[in-house]
Amino acid sequence: MNVVVVESPAKAKTINKYLGPGFQVLASYGHVRDLPAKDGSVDPEHDFNMLWEVDGRSEKHMRAIADAAKGATNLYLATDPDREGEAISWHVREVLEQRRALKGVEVQRVVFNEITKSAIVEAFKHPRALNRELVDAYLARRALDYLVGFTLSPVLWRKLPGSRSAGRVQSVALRLVCEREAEIEAFKPQEYWTVEATFQTEEGNRFTARLTHLAGRKLEKLDIANAAGAAAAVAAVEARSFHVGPVERKQVRRHPQPPFTTSTLQQEASRQIGMTASRTMRTAQRLYEGVDIGGETVGLITYMRTDGVQISGEAIAAARRLIGGRYGEKYVPDAPRVYRTQAKNAQEAHEGIRPTDMFRTPDQVSSQLSDEERRLYELIWRRTVASQMESALLEQVGADLLSGDRQVTLRATGSTLLFDGFLKLYREGRDDAEDEDGDRRLPPLVDGGAVDRLGVDSAQHFTQPLPRYSEASLVKRLEELGIGRPSTYASIIEVLQDRGYVRLDRKRFVPEDRGRLVTAFLTGFFDKLVQYNFTAEMETKLDAVSDGRVDWRQLLRDFWQDFSTQIAQTKDLSIKDVVSALDEDLGRHFFPDTGEGGRDPRGCPTCGDGRLGLKLGKFGAFIGCSNYPECRYTRPLAIENGDGSAGADGGDPNVPKKLGDDPDTGLPVWMRKGPYGQYVQLGDAEGDTKPKRQSIPKGMPPGDVTLAVALSLLALPRTIGNHPETGDPIVAGIGRFGAYVKHGPTYKSIGSGDDVLTIGLNRAVDLLASAPGRGRQPGRPIGDHPADGKPITVHAGKYGPYVQHGEIRATLPKGMDADAVSVAVALPLLAERAAKAPAKPAPRRRAAASDKAAAPARKAAAPKKAAAKSAASADTATKAKPAAKKPAVKKAAAKPATAKAKPAAKAKAAPRKAAAKAEEQ
Repeated sequence: MNVVVVESPAKAKTINKYLGPGFQVLASYGHVRDLPAKDGSVDPEHDFNMLWEVDGRSEKHMRAIADAAKGATNLYLATDPDREGEAISWHVREVLEQRRALKGVEVQRVVFNEITKSAIVEAFKHPRALNRELVDAYLARRALDYLVGFTLSPVLWRKLPGSRSAGRVQSVALRLVCEREAEIEAFKPQEYWTVEATFQTEEGNRFTARLTHLAGRKLEKLDIANAAGAAAAVAAVEARSFHVGPVERKQVRRHPQPPFTTSTLQQEASRQIGMTASRTMRTAQRLYEGVDIGGETVGLITYMRTDGVQISGEAIAAARRLIGGRYGEKYVPDAPRVYRTQAKNAQEAHEGIRPTDMFRTPDQVSSQLSDEERRLYELIWRRTVASQMESALLEQVGADLLSGDRQVTLRATGSTLLFDGFLKLYREGRDDAEDEDGDRRLPPLVDGGAVDRLGVDSAQHFTQPLPRYSEASLVKRLEELGIGRPSTYASIIEVLQDRGYVRLDRKRFVPEDRGRLVTAFLTGFFDKLVQYNFTAEMETKLDAVSDGRVDWRQLLRDFWQDFSTQIAQTKDLSIKDVVSALDEDLGRHFFPDTGEGGRDPRGCPTCGDGRLGLKLGKFGAFIGCSNYPECRYTRPLAIENGDGSAGADGGDPNVPKKLGDDPDTGLPVWMRKGPYGQYVQLGDAEGDTKPKRQSIPKGMPPGDVTLAVALSLLALPRTIGNHPETGDPIVAGIGRFGAYVKHGPTYKSIGSGDDVLTIGLNRAVDLLASAPGRGRQPGRPIGDHPADGKPITVHAGKYGPYVQHGEIRATLPKGMDADAVSVAVALPLLAERAAKAPAKPAPRRRAAASDKAAAPARKAAAPKKAAAKSAASADTATKAKPAAKKPAVKKAAAKPATAKAKPAAKAKAAPRKAAAKAEEQ
């Protein structure tokens, strides 16, 4: 027997079918072990020895793999074809060796880039050994992230109360967002004007031209600085007649973009179909693992974690045949297009992301895909096919309109698409500009030709700062700087939002004040760690480890020497020093100079002579007066409005905020904060009567909750429509566990990608189709039971049709037509089944005195059982000696209080684990 280990159960089922008898394919369900979230898991004092532990959820999967491997001839490790996949294979082998499950078993590594039968069969013909260099690079990266997270985060908690944690790459990404925001705040817009005139040729064709020269001098962008200058320029144009000057024509080619890499897929999915990076990767994973087509599970795309843009010769040939047959030979270039990776720190030598079969068009598979899967597959298919199409050909035309005295010149430009080429199939999305592919035609113009001026207009403009980062532009910038890996960008962005460091506002990242404080602290006291070039150089060194050119332990030694010195220097750092540094760095943000009559933005509005500044308290940062305790003025950490109150984005969530009045009842609508988060409330409590309340959905920023949104929330649950199959209503609402849709007894949670207030009928039906028990039909009513008047229904069950009344179900006799069942037929069947039903278990009695007396003994035995279980499941590099176990058990049994303290210790460690774990897996 040959045992094959893959990562996911869906992949295991498909590959087992391809390989046939003689192979048993099992899933590891991702990573099987990790570094325990406690100090000492990476030990710099012992040359960075790493203590690994099998995850509790993975233990049963590893037991199954170990049991299968013990009787196997070969063990094939077929996890994903990237560094993470190589690391998972290494972990599986290490665990199996520790459990002595590989005696006489040959272990080999198998990689494939697509889940198709031909690719799988071919891969198993060419197995290889585990790549030690890739494993070493993984170990170095994991150790780095652990050391930064578990060393730096406690410093943050001590020196900057209210902070969460810091990570090696995540902190640099946060710095990018914060620095862009600082640039926007410091930006001073400048006024400028443009002047355009409308002309008409002798043939009656109209076109526009923009003023470029005035008084014989070329105008720069800001030269016309005010309305008076614009009026003078308009008058100068109106006072002159114009003729056509030299006409310039040139043809330019636009070439298609290469197939997608991980980062470019995330960028384009964000721009074109509005998918977040994390949703893009999850959807791509499903397309890679495959969907059922004609009774066979087929992977639709190649592996989606890649930096490569090249694709196989077979795929290129297929794309060229498809283009010629579908669009015509003029769209097929003379030679195949060959692309090469330009990305900095390209890490994976894989193909670009492409369809596994070019002739499997989106229309052919759309019925087997969800809406998200269909849109993403179509994007990948179009991009890949277009990458092998002919270039687009455009004609660009420019002409000057000259005054008779040559003192005033206007410029008219236009372009014409002569041949659409790849644009017939694919146009790249643009993040910050309009698509410039559209035609802007000029009429036929001849040098020296006469034109009539029809009108002159001026327009006021202001210079704009660089825009805030979107998901697409942030991913692009991280890739340009060589920071992190494209496969981790989605998790980095999620971590920044989950920790409350940034928020999305109109699809743009806005740093929260908490995030700005963390960035200011790190740049002030750990500047090297968050420098862009330092993080990029570390990625280069990790690449050198994967190439076998650098020893991974030496890399860690060099890093730790500098990093530990920086940490040591903060031990004597006082909170006063931290506050002073942060106050100086962030003063411009929290106390902007509004230029209002010499008003000091730091002046205290209460005592008049105090100075406002940044303060740190037990629960985080706030703004307070320097005359404390005489003056107790404070406000939340937020930018001040003109009335001296805190802005909505940073207002104190503990203070109720009135959103307005309900137009129907006249009652006030409040936003408040309770023990389970923020909620909206209609009216005020009166006696024992509680006002109507509704929780704010998870993922909805409180700053986005307006009166209209609050009223919509208070109106929940709402009926979306009727189910197309049953005719019963589908309802959307918010419950104890969040937003949901409901159809009959079936509930399905609404994810972060959908809005409970706007979700439509089609999307709700899709969600309900994936709910647990989705295959169970509501049943066909045939009448009411005479005993209680409750309905009797007929259902199509897994093991045949049955009738149901309340909780009683009775299977129909074999051969009985379900459509012909009546109440008279159903009653005896239900009665017979009810007579056979087992009696309900007796209610649990109260503990007797003897039980209470025995309880301490049971409690004392519990630590012994827990200790034995822990010893059996521990998975470390060296096993504990048997002699060491006995005293530990005796001690636990003798002192039950110690055992009771363990859950508290575990609870105390849990927040630390959640906060300090690095963002890269």
